[in-house]
Amino acid sequence: MPKIKIATNWLDVCAGCHMSLLDMDEHLVELLGKVELTSSPITDLKHPPEEGVDVGILTGAVSDTHQRRDARLMRDRCKILVALGDCAAINGIPSMRNDFSSDEVLRRAYIESESTVNGKIPKSREIARLLDQSLPIHQVVKVDVNLPGCPPSAMSIYYVLKELLEGRIPSPSGEYLKYD
Repeated sequence: MPKIKIATNWLDVCAGCHMSLLDMDEHLVELLGKVELTSSPITDLKHPPEEGVDVGILTGAVSDTHQRRDARLMRDRCKILVALGDCAAINGIPSMRNDFSSDEVLRRAYIESESTVNGKIPKSREIARLLDQSLPIHQVVKVDVNLPGCPPSAMSIYYVLKELLEGRIPSPSGEYLKYD
């Protein structure tokens, strides 16, 4: 039986969800026997392969033009898209900036912060443009599975991946939505 191909990426996020993924411990070893991790922010390969993957996992909100591009790329290249964590599923912490204009956010970060001396807002074609609002992934692309949590527990992530490996679309509830 061929391995299920999985790609992950993080957008506007703290990396806690990927740390929770790694916290599966022995369950991670079990899953690695059945899946092929094609790309991830914790590997050298950052984008899903052109030929596509079975499962795409995105963590974080969509807050800039590069993240929007990456969310669309993942959606185009995966059969099932999982929004992992509060930032991805409901916009979480990144939504705190939505009460301010992009100009205000950039000015505070690069010019007005207490540690900034002679700051200026960087401008370059290579730098992503901040969107007017931070968005949960489902407001940018179609999401098949949402697993909220900040971060979701390792066992909740294991449940979702195990269900997908069994050919079922998971619907996390009960203990899988419990936060400690």
